[in-house]
Amino acid sequence: MYCMVLLNVISLCRYEMIKVIQITYDMDIKLENTQAQMRKGVLELCVLSIIEQEEAYPTDIIKRLKDSKMIVVEGTLYPLLNRLKNAALLQYHWKESKSGPPRKYYNITEEGKLFLENLKETWNHLNHAVDLSQTQLKHSENEQDI
Repeated sequence: MYCMVLLNVISLCRYEMIKVIQITYDMDIKLENTQAQMRKGVLELCVLSIIEQEEAYPTDIIKRLKDSKMIVVEGTLYPLLNRLKNAALLQYHWKESKSGPPRKYYNITEEGKLFLENLKETWNHLNHAVDLSQTQLKHSENEQDI
């Protein structure tokens, strides 16, 4: 009898552990997806900011993004650069390379500078709104504790 109870407890514990692992895995996947969407949402701002500072070659842009902890691959960057160019926010020119074929360097247009300023303003408003909502939440929690 004691062995049967012990086996049932072990089975129940095993089932609960599997459930916890699955929930943790599901949360990790959701978090990774949300983080990726957030990065994609600010990528345009980051790329335009980099190019505003100086003309840039895509490999250099990727390096700067990675240095600032933005995870970006060529398959994400090139379509974005093309879309920004087609929207007249960027332009490019070819430069001879010392180590291979000519390279395409991007620079920001006047329209791109105006667009970037609007993006920065939007970012500042969003950042402030998030900070404010977190501050209000903490303030509300503190009032409940009193």
